[in-house]
Amino acid sequence: MLNLSAKIRTETGRKVKSLRKKGVLPAVIYGSKTKVISLELDSKVFEKIYKEAGESSLINLEIESQEKPELKEKTAKKEKQRTPVLIREIQKEPLSGKIIHVDFYKVSLTEEVTLSIPLVFEGEAPAVKELGGTFVKNISEIQIKALPESIPHEIRVDINNLRTFEDSILIKDLSIPEGVKVLTQAEEIVALVTPLEKVEEELEKPLEEKVEEVEKAGEKKPAEEEVQDTQSEQQKA
Repeated sequence: MLNLSAKIRTETGRKVKSLRKKGVLPAVIYGSKTKVISLELDSKVFEKIYKEAGESSLINLEIESQEKPELKEKTAKKEKQRTPVLIREIQKEPLSGKIIHVDFYKVSLTEEVTLSIPLVFEGEAPAVKELGGTFVKNISEIQIKALPESIPHEIRVDINNLRTFEDSILIKDLSIPEGVKVLTQAEEIVALVTPLEKVEEELEKPLEEKVEEVEKAGEKKPAEEEVQDTQSEQQKA
């Protein structure tokens, strides 16, 4: 399990802008039985951890309190308390794509959690190589439920058995680790290969406009105001 150091953050609201200029990444941690705590991380260290862990791997968050120097010396020999967390959400600056805020979710190692796991496709489909078909990835992630320590980082999908246009890979065909329950429907198609002419026919069909009403959640996410303030300032600049 990866380890990540963090400190209790006292700067909030618009003041976090000055932190980011110093290479500090604002974050929060919360959970079902935990109050929201504001944190600060090293931006470069977090980006490295995020590339390796993504949003589906457990991380040991080592939170260091803002103690007075004399108190730190007395407690230096004590073992740091590690909190198991998942990266629940990251927010990025629209133009640069730079991470500007992170939400951590504190988990209980004895309680199952529900989350989405990415699918990684491996191999080469014979129906593409030999028949000239087009590989179609129908879904890129599946929803699972498992104890935190059983959560896989990813699910690998072997596409070498897609030999004809009639072949397909379903959710039930995936190799799922022990202790993991798949919540996505078993008969849902993960991937298949279609003839090239069928793809061209679909592209020639006129697009149908669809309008959907989206209801906004009434409950704001932790530290949402900080992100909104930052984006507003960037737009004014």
